[in-house]
Amino acid sequence: MVRDLADFPRPVLAALAAAERLLTRRYGASVVLADPEDLGGSDRSVVARARVARNPFSMRRTVVVKHYVGDADSDRPDPFHFEVASCQLFTAMPADARPSPVIIAHDPQARLLVLEDLGRSSTLADKLFGPDAAAAQRYLISWARALGRMQAATAGRENDFGALLRRLGEKTWRDPVADEARAAIAGLPGLLESVLGVQVSAAATAQVHETARLLGGTRYRAFSPSDTCPDNNLVTSRGVRFVDFEWGCFRDVALDAAYFRVPFPGCRASFAMPEGMSEAMLEAWRDEIAVVWPDLDDPLRLDRRLLDAQLLWVWLCTWWLLPRIRERDTSMGPEPGRSPRISTALCDYWRRLGTAAAEAEGLAATVELADAVTAALRARFSDAPAALPLYPAFRSAV
Repeated sequence: MVRDLADFPRPVLAALAAAERLLTRRYGASVVLADPEDLGGSDRSVVARARVARNPFSMRRTVVVKHYVGDADSDRPDPFHFEVASCQLFTAMPADARPSPVIIAHDPQARLLVLEDLGRSSTLADKLFGPDAAAAQRYLISWARALGRMQAATAGRENDFGALLRRLGEKTWRDPVADEARAAIAGLPGLLESVLGVQVSAAATAQVHETARLLGGTRYRAFSPSDTCPDNNLVTSRGVRFVDFEWGCFRDVALDAAYFRVPFPGCRASFAMPEGMSEAMLEAWRDEIAVVWPDLDDPLRLDRRLLDAQLLWVWLCTWWLLPRIRERDTSMGPEPGRSPRISTALCDYWRRLGTAAAEAEGLAATVELADAVTAALRARFSDAPAALPLYPAFRSAV
């Protein structure tokens, strides 16, 4: 049944009206959108699917409209610019290498994008929280392969991305996580001591400082959506596709590949994967990137880079999450059933890091720190699970 437009929230209707004006200007004839479907968005944006009810050309039957509400923060880069530049970069790629929807039109003044509709696809999160373990496993592998394919396709395209951003008015750009990671390296020792009573040795601090090289201009840089949490990946007939590029950037590929080891670090849906899954995802990813970076096919070289990225992510996630449990140990996201407790996630992150560091050379101080943080978290939050449970799709299969 077609719903009356009056039933829809005002921001959705405003987004559709702006999109109609934009498409009409672009095509030089009236375009009418109908039957909106609210796709959620965030506190920064409205996202809706709409049917193209009238147009003088052979346009797509449906489109997705994303409208950034409010004004951009003058003191920070505009996420609208980064999303437009990211989509433009991908739209210029061959269809078989394109990891995202095509951008159809955009309006910088209205802060509006009209995008290709990839259909009523499930997200990777839907599969991980669904009943089918085989499907969840298949799409995790597909996600890892898509990530590697995107990185291989965008290697060497950083200057192109910069040119697109300059056309939109951005004079500088960087990985938005980089500054926060550096803040974590500087500030986490004090935070760990004040909240958990754990002292960080000079050797452990020196070891995490070494990982900061991943934040700079390494020769393994490629595009990253920056936020590749499970709900930002669509499962389509053409494989996994990435959406939401508000903080798209170029950075070292190990920082995203470390998601295999720290299960989607900092994401609300950060649960454990079954044994062997991480290795299978890594293999699928490496098959895609080895053509561009054949030296990363060396297990020793790759393993150390991934361990450095894992170390950096654990420090950063602790910097983000530990202040939230000073007063109460809540779930990482608003839906407890789809998010673990913060103490459980942090305990699991540090336990995994300690195990990985123990198998490497020269990281004894990190092993000691991981053991100390894990013990402190277990002592303070003894009622919480010590390890992340599996994603729901895998629980019945164990």
